[in-house]
Amino acid sequence: MTTDADRTPQDIKSLLIVLPTWVGDFVMATPTLRALRERFADARITFLAVPNLVGLIQPSDWADDVVTWPPKSQKGSPLALWRLGRQLRRHAFNLAILLPNSFRSALAVRLSGAKRRVGYDRDGRGWLLTDRLAVPRVDGQVVPHPICDYYSRLAESLGCPPPGDELRLFTDPADEATVERRLNDLARNAASPLVAFCPGASFGASKLWLPERFAEVGDRLARDHDANVVITCGPGEESMARNIAEQMSAPATVFENPGLTLGQLKALLRRCDLVLCTDSGPRHIAKAFGVPVVSLFGPTHQAWTDTEYPMERKIQIEVDCGPCQKKLCPLGHLDCMTGITVDRVMENCEELLRLRSAATAS
Repeated sequence: MTTDADRTPQDIKSLLIVLPTWVGDFVMATPTLRALRERFADARITFLAVPNLVGLIQPSDWADDVVTWPPKSQKGSPLALWRLGRQLRRHAFNLAILLPNSFRSALAVRLSGAKRRVGYDRDGRGWLLTDRLAVPRVDGQVVPHPICDYYSRLAESLGCPPPGDELRLFTDPADEATVERRLNDLARNAASPLVAFCPGASFGASKLWLPERFAEVGDRLARDHDANVVITCGPGEESMARNIAEQMSAPATVFENPGLTLGQLKALLRRCDLVLCTDSGPRHIAKAFGVPVVSLFGPTHQAWTDTEYPMERKIQIEVDCGPCQKKLCPLGHLDCMTGITVDRVMENCEELLRLRSAATAS
């Protein structure tokens, strides 16, 4: 049945968008978020996000409000979910769009009272939606496909032009000032390349590269390119970051005590000439700011996160057991990561530094 909401976007006065929970997935959703903002320009848009992503989202004019999920300690609480639904009901949503695939997100949207609820029909939640999109399959099987395209189909089902895969983020002036001050406190040559290592991966240990190899790359970049190396770390990753710095002969700065907020991480990576990271959130943040990035892949399939970003170099070796998509190596050897050599990483880092230098000079 055709409704008023189908006929014109002006009829949508209040719109809820449920965001992905992973850093990288949120960044890959930004083309879709931008397209929805343009399509529903007259609507009041509310994001529903996990609390730790707020610093990544803001500042942005794609949403007028951000409501956060209950804390992780209350994730399984029916009472907390009911209270969230009651909070969302006050917005009187005409339309809700679900980017994540979880049953919980669909239940929260149903409790919000949104009249129209758009999402993928999976995980037994189709009955909670009014508009159900089929998950892309080949011969009946879900196969790896770009997440940007996956989100884009939701926007296109609501009349948006194809959003594409150009990632975009924004920084806060206070975060910019904090990062500028911390960088100014370092004994570094401001005219030399600023290189960030982001060695962590909240997905799991199977994505991690060897600290001694990060350290060797850092020393070679410092020796051959006079690079200033900084190392970022998320909660619980501090010892790994320190391990890399301690194994380097050249000076390197670990951003800890205090660690960087997500807002400050954006401000730091935006300033960099090169980012070396695992297949994790910082990889996508770098792309959103047009910063060259070398991405190290082990157990994950590249097709899930493909974008047409020309200043990324993805490194992955072929192994008989992968990509397995497992958080821990089921065979205990981590060949997919240990097989990545320092020489191959250096080759890609140096190529991007040359391209960055040429672009800056032109």
